Amino acid sequence: MLMGITAGVTSEVTPAQAATTISAPAALNKLAVKGRAPKTGYERTKFSDGWGDIGSCDVRNFILERDLTNITWRSSPDCTVATGTLKDPYTGKVINFVRGVGSSLAVQIDHVVAVSDAWQKGAQQFSYAKRNSFYNDPLNLLAVDGPTNSSKGDSDAASWLPPNKNFRCAYVARQIAVKRKYSIWVTAAEKSAMAGVLTRCPTQKLPN
Repeated sequence: MLMGITAGVTSEVTPAQAATTISAPAALNKLAVKGRAPKTGYERTKFSDGWGDIGSCDVRNFILERDLTNITWRSSPDCTVATGTLKDPYTGKVINFVRGVGSSLAVQIDHVVAVSDAWQKGAQQFSYAKRNSFYNDPLNLLAVDGPTNSSKGDSDAASWLPPNKNFRCAYVARQIAVKRKYSIWVTAAEKSAMAGVLTRCPTQKLPN
């Protein structure tokens, strides 16, 4: 099984940046606020040429194992999730995942802070190693409903929040944790939207 294996991706993030001892509202107030930079030069391959590896297995299957239950495996050693059950955080519905052409799209791995959003808010100045770490970091990845993920696109919190209102505090806290860890800024509108969500949960902690 994949869980408990240390990610084999290069990181340029310091322990201080990764620390999650403060509340989400306090962490939000420490993020830099700037305008969105142009998307000029953006290519997904500037972050990664595909999923990285965690141990001897790929990041996608690591996240599927972490987030799904009732898992069965397609290969040995246990690296490829064949089936499982997802309680989708974005919609609240239960999805039966079955690996296959077309059927795999029912569950997608979302970058909670979208890759192009990160590019326009600081990541274009990162080294490739730091962008690769961001792309493959489990902190920034969730298994979610495929169509809902597609509707999110590259939106930030100012223009998209999960339909499941009970998950919005945790979602925003995760975005803040990722942006704090990688020194990615927020726009004024984004910060306002995040702060609005967190008024419902002022003691919300950042995820590990």
